Amino acid sequence: MDIKAYIESGILELYVAGTLSEKENKEVYALMQKHPEILQEVLEIESAVVKLTAATSAHNPKKTIQHLKQKLGFKNTKVVSIKPKYNWLTYTGWAAAVILGAGLLWTVNRNNQLQSDIKVATINEQLLESEIEKANNNLKDAKHLISVLRDRNIIAVPLAGQTVYPDAYAKVYWDKNSNNIYLDVQGLPTPPEGKVYQVWSLTLNPLSPTSLGTLDDFNTDANKIFTIENTNQSQAFGITLEPAGGSATPTLEQLYTLGVVETNS
Repeated sequence: MDIKAYIESGILELYVAGTLSEKENKEVYALMQKHPEILQEVLEIESAVVKLTAATSAHNPKKTIQHLKQKLGFKNTKVVSIKPKYNWLTYTGWAAAVILGAGLLWTVNRNNQLQSDIKVATINEQLLESEIEKANNNLKDAKHLISVLRDRNIIAVPLAGQTVYPDAYAKVYWDKNSNNIYLDVQGLPTPPEGKVYQVWSLTLNPLSPTSLGTLDDFNTDANKIFTIENTNQSQAFGITLEPAGGSATPTLEQLYTLGVVETNS
C-alpha cells in the first residue's frame, strides 16, 4: 500500500469532517490502527481544524478586521460595509458553525474511542505476553522436575497418613547433590483458615526436628509440588498442621504425614 498517496488523496480530511460512509469510516479506522503514519496525519488534521475554528471566531470582530487590514497593507483606508436586506451570510455562518461543531464533536468522540481501543489493545498485549512468559516458566519447571525425578540418584521417600488424617499422603524426592527436596503434597487436604502446613527434617536417635519451612502457597499452587532447600542429614520427613506463621517445634497431635528415609544395608 502506498501510504503517502493514500494520505494525499484527501480521504483523511473527509474522515475528520465526518462525511464518509460507515464502511469507509471503518476502513480508515482499520488503517489508522495498522499504520502509525495515517494515525498521525488524522491527529494533525484534527488539530488544524480546531486551530482554524479558533482563528475564525467572531468573538472580537473589530480586532479581526484590524488584523486583516494590517495583513493586507491598508493604513487609513476606511472599510465600508453594506448590510444586505436579508442577512443570509449570518444564517449561513451559523449553519456552517453548527455543521462544523457537529463534525468536531464526532471527531472528538472518534478520537476518544480510538485512544480507548489503543489502550485496551496495549493492555491485552501485555496480558498475553505475561501469560506466554508464565507458560514458558511452567514448561521450564516441568522439564526440570521430570529430569530430577528420572535421576537414579534421587532418594524417594513416601510419607504415609497418620492418626489425625489417615488418608493423607505425600512424597519427598531428595536430591543430595543440590541439597534440595521436591515435595509432592497432592494428597493433603486443604488446611483450615489460620492454619498452615509445616515441613520437618527429622533425626531419630534422639528424635530431633528441624523446620524446613511452611507451605504458605498451598492453596494457590495448582501442582502442589514445592522445592525446599535441605542441608540436613535427614533420617525422616514429617508434615504437621500449625498456626499461620509456623511453630518452633512440631505439634505431634497434628502430624499429618511421616516417612523414614531408607538406607542401603
